[in-house]
Amino acid sequence: MQREEAVVSIRQQCRLLSLPRLTLYYQPQDVSSEELGFMRLIDEEFLKHPFYGRRLMTEALCRQGHHVNHKRVQRLMRVMGLESVAPKPSLSRSHREHMKYPTC
Repeated sequence: MQREEAVVSIRQQCRLLSLPRLTLYYQPQDVSSEELGFMRLIDEEFLKHPFYGRRLMTEALCRQGHHVNHKRVQRLMRVMGLESVAPKPSLSRSHREHMKYPTC
């Protein structure tokens, strides 16, 4: 006597794993050579000027003759893990739970 194996549908498997079915079928796209070229330019400029954020980086690339959007530069810098070394806003705000000592 042969034993039948229980077949669980893809829909059921995804539901059991709490995953949307779209993630199962997703095929990542390759990065275009144009994107890689911009990433190389951003990396070179970032090594010269590590304090450049997306705005100054966009201006620097435009000065070099590359017409690039600030949103694209921001996305590529995020993908590359680059972040300006300039101080971020609200660094001098005190935390509510920390003790405040008298100044005199």
